[in-house]
Amino acid sequence: MSYLGKSCFVLDLDGTVYLGDTPIPGAVAFILRLWEDCAFYFLSNNTSKGPRTYVKKLQALGIPAREEQLLFPTTPLVAHLRAAGIRSAYLVGNRDYAAALAAAMPELRLGPEEAQAVILAYDTELCYEKLAVSARLLQKPGIAYFATHPDRVCPDPAGPLPDVGSFIALYEQATGRLPDQIFGKPNAALLSPLLARYPRERLVMVGDRLVTDKKLAENAGIDFVLVLSGEARREDLAAEASQPWRVVRDLGEL
Repeated sequence: MSYLGKSCFVLDLDGTVYLGDTPIPGAVAFILRLWEDCAFYFLSNNTSKGPRTYVKKLQALGIPAREEQLLFPTTPLVAHLRAAGIRSAYLVGNRDYAAALAAAMPELRLGPEEAQAVILAYDTELCYEKLAVSARLLQKPGIAYFATHPDRVCPDPAGPLPDVGSFIALYEQATGRLPDQIFGKPNAALLSPLLARYPRERLVMVGDRLVTDKKLAENAGIDFVLVLSGEARREDLAAEASQPWRVVRDLGEL
């Protein structure tokens, strides 16, 4: 079945389904109302947590999400590491994400010894030692450099917080390097499994950010719904060359 001609809804999480730890009531009600009629997938760039943590958070909101409904930068990251023959890396990431990465790629050795790459995730446990170790590695010849996503800030009810994009700027100033590849939104590789399953006109991306969510939809060739429950404001659209398919206060208004 479908709703508004769409069979599959791909939903950003923070700013779209919830804001920090606070659910957006209209969004949750929309998802539950259409749960049996449409396919739902949840997409987050936020690699401060692993997929299981996100599933538990959604289930706590009453959304019966399963881990296979999570779309995450880890999937294309692991595919690239394997294709490039990288088997050891230094991760700038917190413990939850380190466990998720180890589960996704058990053969990957995480640590500075003989590291072939530095992986930059959203590390909410960041300390100067991690910055120092990774900066030294990035100044060695032949060390690859990957980031899970480009978001400059993470939404928070008290105000935006520094995210991977801000860390990337720090490393550029310290080492002169930018990531060799960034795997999260707006990289359309995140949607590859769905693009193989659904016609593009039946897919829709819903999110609160223009530079990641809207750009991802454009890169994938699918429609985009902008929700004003997170980062973007209606006046921000004046600078956009193309407009979203829909603009709503929150997902419940769709």
